[in-house]
Amino acid sequence: MLTEQTVRDLETMARQLRVEILKMLNTAKSGHTGGSLSAIDALTVLYFHAMRHDPSNPTWEDRDKFVLSKGHAAPALYACLAQAGYFPMEDLKSLRRLGSHLQGHPDMNKTPGVDVCTGSLGQGLSQAVGLALAARLAGRSSRTYCLLGDGEVQEGQIWEAAMAAPHYQLDNLCVIIDQNGLQIDGEVAKVMNVGPLGPKFLAFNWHVLEVDGHDLEAIAQALENAEETKGQPTAIIARTVKGKGVPFFEHKASYHGVPPSDSELSQALEHLGHS
Repeated sequence: MLTEQTVRDLETMARQLRVEILKMLNTAKSGHTGGSLSAIDALTVLYFHAMRHDPSNPTWEDRDKFVLSKGHAAPALYACLAQAGYFPMEDLKSLRRLGSHLQGHPDMNKTPGVDVCTGSLGQGLSQAVGLALAARLAGRSSRTYCLLGDGEVQEGQIWEAAMAAPHYQLDNLCVIIDQNGLQIDGEVAKVMNVGPLGPKFLAFNWHVLEVDGHDLEAIAQALENAEETKGQPTAIIARTVKGKGVPFFEHKASYHGVPPSDSELSQALEHLGHS
């Protein structure tokens, strides 16, 4: 269980990481704002509370693994990795620059702390199933976490992997669905309705939890519940807001792949209490 102080520390961390995300996107003049901001609370809890990992030893075999299946939210992952100490914070300024190790989508061959190359939507859950199965076969106690976008769940490969995980009783696998309701073309429900997600995963024999994806204590409790669950994988449906944390970005599909302008950055940083 989290103490009140730990929750406050995580909330402060998430707020600072939002600042770093917006600054790096503005510097790059390219990248994905909305989905990075909707996912950062879950990533904050994962990297600074739940996961076992060692920035001084990124290839530690017994580390917990993380798959950012919605790879376009890479700025959120990079902000966490830099803050954790995998590489200098100064590197965040090189996002999407030629020769940078911070590509537009995660690359395990370039970026310390990235476990899997992602970006082609729909493939991450299959990769996570493979990592979880490999850990079991190797007799390791490590866990595998995977973050999906709700628009991404429209991909058929997701459901093939969703069948495989319970079949192999992968209780060392936990999936978080960033359900912000929007994708690049508009509302998920209008483009291709994926709901109701909870009953769908239940029908595939997953342990299913639904939480407010911006309530850090609730996220932490769900992750603890997942770790205690035996015999089946866990799917955490995280209800989120695209662009969360900055009012003029929130609930807008138009900021799916658009970085903040200079004036928007200034206003956003003021709102987040950072000048």
